[in-house]
Amino acid sequence: MNIDLVQELLKQTLFMAFLLAGPILLLTLLVGVIVSIFQTVTSIQEMTLSFMPKVLIISTALIVAGPWMLHQITIFVVSLMQRLPDLAK
Repeated sequence: MNIDLVQELLKQTLFMAFLLAGPILLLTLLVGVIVSIFQTVTSIQEMTLSFMPKVLIISTALIVAGPWMLHQITIFVVSLMQRLPDLAK
């Protein structure tokens, strides 16, 4: 196993992690900013007001994007397993 192969594998792994986590993290960030603006404008500082919308958006995003995420990670793992003989050299 040479250094170029390790770098390529690391690059693909990090890209897959960003691809899978990115949409959910961005949605959570967007909802958090909207709720924070709402809390600032109304002067309501309730923890559940900031926590519950995030939980709901994460749950919804996982239900909607879950099959796509599972398909992407399956493709990645299958390609990794197919390259396993090359990695062992």
